[in-house]
Amino acid sequence: MARILLILLPFFLPSTSFAQSAALDAPVNVSAAPAWKQYLVDVKEVIPDAILEMRYYTDYNFIGKRLDGYKAGKCLLTPQAAEALKKVQTDVKQQGYTLKMYDCYRPQQAVNQFVRWAQDLGDTKLKAAFYPNLDKSKLIPEGYIAEQSGHSRGSTLDLTIVPVPIPQQEAYTTERPFHDNSVDMGAPFDLFDPLSNTINGQLTEEQLKNRLLLLVAMDKQGFKNLPEEWWHFTLRNEPYPDTFFNFPIE
Repeated sequence: MARILLILLPFFLPSTSFAQSAALDAPVNVSAAPAWKQYLVDVKEVIPDAILEMRYYTDYNFIGKRLDGYKAGKCLLTPQAAEALKKVQTDVKQQGYTLKMYDCYRPQQAVNQFVRWAQDLGDTKLKAAFYPNLDKSKLIPEGYIAEQSGHSRGSTLDLTIVPVPIPQQEAYTTERPFHDNSVDMGAPFDLFDPLSNTINGQLTEEQLKNRLLLLVAMDKQGFKNLPEEWWHFTLRNEPYPDTFFNFPIE
């Protein structure tokens, strides 16, 4: 019996040429899903009417060029953060506003780029716009730049509110670097200055009211504010509190 099997076996096994042909004919996955889809969602798919102004995908940021890992101008968040943010959007829309995002998930490679830039004390071309009252050598010691960011965990975002109907957003220029169509928050996004602290005695009554409107709406849906930055919020019950992702945004 064993001898018969040995004789018949070659007829049941494909030849080398047939096996190679089968492999060539097999479908090839040339567009595998981006790595972020295992953990994050595209906020535009959850909140279609939210405004995106992803600053680190553009040249208009304190470094002056697109950041590493920003291959698309998307706002990515964990599903839990995105769903909570959807409720915030519903809340502020009832008050005549809409949300505008500046940054969401941030790859660790971009954070590393922040640190390298901060250590390059000769590059101060955008000092007047982003840190006019601070020597660049103090950005790391005073905590404005750090080696890790909550953004890399996927449940932190930077945002503001814009009145509806939405005013036209004019291009940023050297002469008018912070001409934002948002409400007046008293200090622009990414200003490295105590004036960016959520509560600051130099704010006008209107500016403070605008900050508190955003703060209350976000807090009600489970986000906590970073007191040093009025625009910075993290979901309290974030799903990846100890994980800093590094996959690109694409």
